[in-house]
Amino acid sequence: MASSFMPEQARAPPALPLPFKIGLCQLSVTADKERNIAHARKAIEEAAAKGAKLVMLPEIWNSPYSNDSFPVYAEDIDAGGEASPSTAMLSEAARLLKITIVGGSIPERSGDRLYNTCCVFDSDGKLKAKHRKIHLFDIDIPGKITFIESKTLTAGETPTIVDTVNHGLGLAEVGRIGIGICYDIRFQELAIIYAARGAHLICYPGAFNMTTGPLHWELLQRARAADNQLYVATCSPARDVAAGYVAWGHSTLVGPFGEVLATTEHEEDIIISEIDYSLLEVRRTNLPLTKQRRGDLYQLVDVQRLKSDS
Repeated sequence: MASSFMPEQARAPPALPLPFKIGLCQLSVTADKERNIAHARKAIEEAAAKGAKLVMLPEIWNSPYSNDSFPVYAEDIDAGGEASPSTAMLSEAARLLKITIVGGSIPERSGDRLYNTCCVFDSDGKLKAKHRKIHLFDIDIPGKITFIESKTLTAGETPTIVDTVNHGLGLAEVGRIGIGICYDIRFQELAIIYAARGAHLICYPGAFNMTTGPLHWELLQRARAADNQLYVATCSPARDVAAGYVAWGHSTLVGPFGEVLATTEHEEDIIISEIDYSLLEVRRTNLPLTKQRRGDLYQLVDVQRLKSDS
């Protein structure tokens, strides 16, 4: 399952939900997988208790962030059950708490390949979509950071957009959501495609590092939100200076005008903030970028839509 995207509905999202609360769970991650799963569940329950209808976890929250760890902690998500205790927990928590969960990301094993994968569960606990990180984090800044994710991971092939529809009410419970993972945020084309498909919000679980985090983490979030006039939410692991890979932290919610609505520092935290999608139309009316684009001079081709139309 790559996406619940329906091309014919791309520009006609379901009726907007009322304003709702999002919870961003910035979690400490250890080498103890069982502890990580139990710790994440406790944070999800706390966010829900504070009113969050959409809860988001960090990138690689059940495992240390390292090429050595990915094969050891990887789970067979499609097999489910005991083969994927992390997603089994997410499904059960979503169902019992009646919330939507953007499950950060975990290492996924599929055949002989490994992926960095985000699962989205609806309020019935059903797996709505599975996003495999499209752009792998291969970076070399001498004297600062070197990490080659492609040594162990395979890149995903599909943009992922999710409708969180309550079929009984005919409403999108928490809207139409585009999913990216960490390095995906650097590629504005993906965000533009999500906006063209009618996304209200893009969720990027991520773990920016201590070199690029201070420079680019907030900058990229605000750019993606302002350029596309939608909400952007990010969720990072908490910082552990003793870890092999040190995360910047600073999980954040950005509004459709590029404004920071809520954020935190680098310690463990649960951020609760309100999302009001009615502001999207206000911003787009005030600043009608879509109508002012010069389609006669430049276009971005949505390959997935193009293939589905042929």
